[in-house]
Amino acid sequence: MVTRTRILEIATEQFSRYGVRAVTMEDIARQGGISKKTIYLEFADKKVLVKEAFEVLLEEDRKKLQAVLGKEDGVIEHLVRSSRVVRERLQQINPVVFMEVQRYFPEAWRMFEEYKVQVIMEDLVNVIEKGKALGYFRPEIDSQILAKVRINQITSTFDPENISRQDYNPAEEQMVMLDHFLHGIFTEKGRAAYTAQQAIED
Repeated sequence: MVTRTRILEIATEQFSRYGVRAVTMEDIARQGGISKKTIYLEFADKKVLVKEAFEVLLEEDRKKLQAVLGKEDGVIEHLVRSSRVVRERLQQINPVVFMEVQRYFPEAWRMFEEYKVQVIMEDLVNVIEKGKALGYFRPEIDSQILAKVRINQITSTFDPENISRQDYNPAEEQMVMLDHFLHGIFTEKGRAAYTAQQAIED
C-alpha cells in the first residue's frame, strides 16, 4: 500500500509539472527508486496510472472546496477560499496536461466531466442558493443557469486554443473571470462582505 501511494504521489507531481505524455513509467520508477516492474504490479498500464493520479487531484480539490460550506453561513468564505483552490491548482499544473488528458486519456477526462456535474455544479448551486437566502446575491438570479455560466468559465481553461497561446496565464484569467462573475451577482451586502473577507484572507 505504501508503494502504491508513493507511486501515485510521484506520478501526480511529475504529470502536473511536465505533462502526461512527457513522463514515462521509467521516469516514475527512477524518481521512486523502484523498478518499472514494481509499478506494473500496482498499475496495469499508464492509462490506469493517469486515471488514478487524476482522481487524486480531483479528490484533493473536492475536499478543499467542501471544507468551508458547512461552517457558519460559509458563503463568502467559500467563495474566497474556492477561488484560492482554483488559482493554486492552475499555478501548480502545466496547462498542456489538460489538453493531453482530453485527447489521449478519455477515461480520466470522463472522470473530470462527472466531477464537474456531480461536485462543482452541485456545489455552485448550493452556494448561490444559500447566498440568495442570506442576502449576498441578487434574489432574482437563476442558480442553475449562473452555475453553468461559471462552469463554462472554468472549463475555458482547457480549450486547446487558449493553451497554445504564448501569453496564456490560466490562473490570472480565471481570477479575472471570477471577479466579473461575482460582481455581477452580488448585492451591496455581498460585495461588502466579500471585500472584507478578501482582506482577512490576504
